[in-house]
Amino acid sequence: MNPSQTKSNRCSIVLYAILFFTLFLGYSQKSVEAKPPNIVFMIADDWSYPHAGVYGDAVVRTPTFDGLAKNGAVFENAYCAAPSCSPSRASILLGKYPHQLESAGNLWSVIPSKFTNWMRMLEDSGYHTGKSRKGWGPGDFEAGGYSNNPAGKDYEDFDAFLEVKGKDRPFAFWFGSQDPHRDYETNAGAKTGMDVNRVSVPEFLPDVSCVRNDILDYYYEVERFDRECGNILTKLEREGLLKNTLIVMTSDNGMPFPRAKANLYDYGTRMPLAMYWKGHIEGGLRIKEFVNFVDFAPTFVQAAGLPQQAEFSGNSLLPLFDTEATKAGRDMVFLERERHANVRKGNLSYPSRAVRTHEYLYIQNFEPDRWPAGDPTVHQSVGQYGDVDNSITKYLIMQGGGNPEKDTYFELAFGKRPPEELYILEKDPYNLRNEANNPKYASALNLLRKHLIGWMENTGDLRAREPQTNYWDEVLYTPNYQMENKDISAEIQAYKQLVRDGGGFKDRSCLE
Repeated sequence: MNPSQTKSNRCSIVLYAILFFTLFLGYSQKSVEAKPPNIVFMIADDWSYPHAGVYGDAVVRTPTFDGLAKNGAVFENAYCAAPSCSPSRASILLGKYPHQLESAGNLWSVIPSKFTNWMRMLEDSGYHTGKSRKGWGPGDFEAGGYSNNPAGKDYEDFDAFLEVKGKDRPFAFWFGSQDPHRDYETNAGAKTGMDVNRVSVPEFLPDVSCVRNDILDYYYEVERFDRECGNILTKLEREGLLKNTLIVMTSDNGMPFPRAKANLYDYGTRMPLAMYWKGHIEGGLRIKEFVNFVDFAPTFVQAAGLPQQAEFSGNSLLPLFDTEATKAGRDMVFLERERHANVRKGNLSYPSRAVRTHEYLYIQNFEPDRWPAGDPTVHQSVGQYGDVDNSITKYLIMQGGGNPEKDTYFELAFGKRPPEELYILEKDPYNLRNEANNPKYASALNLLRKHLIGWMENTGDLRAREPQTNYWDEVLYTPNYQMENKDISAEIQAYKQLVRDGGGFKDRSCLE
């Protein structure tokens, strides 16, 4: 072999080596990128939009949520499928609307294991899965065929979950806080330095100091949820896991105040939502398209690289993070509720369905003769108007039922509602003035009615065929606590005494 051939061969070897390492490195990089992501789902219990700093709330401090929004995406129009814990969480896990989930359309229900569960899909594909604190519920999952909570095997906390994960194994973790669910520690918010005078009181609640103080106590628990989520993110970063983890932070239903939780109005169904996934979600995205929580299941399945399930009613959210992609089909969202608590004689539901667009909220109430917040008389229930959690705000409004200046709040919170409701959101962001009988909006109402009926029919809603069906009135109710007759007059007197004793309320006349 002459010197020129030797030199040529050496050059070829070098070129092949360069090519090999280039291809190898490229393949390795693709392999790293193709690794299924970890998933961390962090869900509050009774937290409403817009109570976070990134949404413009000037009082509550939510640095973790705001940080996820800054470095990922924040959603302006995210909605739970139902404004009640169990059906909302069932829809999240199973990717179907509550009316498609048999008894799981109710609170304190049974959740059937026959439906595809994204957490179980991930576990079957090799993921380490688990939860801490509140998963699906309240209800009976064992009666439905589950051996563990549908959100995963229970762990004391995130640290305990990671300890048994195994090296290089992807994981899916559900953190379910009980905050900001009631009961609250009175004055907890004020003691942290939050200013009661800066609270923005929703217009369906009386703007008096004791209501403002109640909202501060709610904020206190929102802030605690935010801190605990921050601790999880800190752990991820310390363990080097943050770079390939899809993080979701949200709530299951609205704030525990009258006309919010357990209602299809915005303060019952519109949720805070932020998502982060480094390299996949551009920082600072503000997504205005409508999202329903049935979309979480197909999102997580797609992110994990698993086959999409035809039975899911939702659609993956991942295309929303492509800033150049067309995002058709997200100009409205459908909402519903059945039975929340046992608060009507005969344990009856208050069935409603709704469609929400950027311009309108349209609601159908199928049993308008029933009390939407529960019966005014006490029977075997949690108290009068029992779908509204007991609180100083609730008691204040109940006392105002005979006061002409406060009757509006009473009717909004507890009064019966007509078969149809229509709210014009630009003029009425708090959903206070029903325009269903206004001829000016007749064409809009007819179109919304058609959209709602079409959705009900397409998703197999029993109420599309039998509007007054008693199915959800009769399915099993499984409370794990002793129900009791409850007279709230003693509690009202206790709150009055708290005010007289200087319980932190500047306006001492608000309960008189």
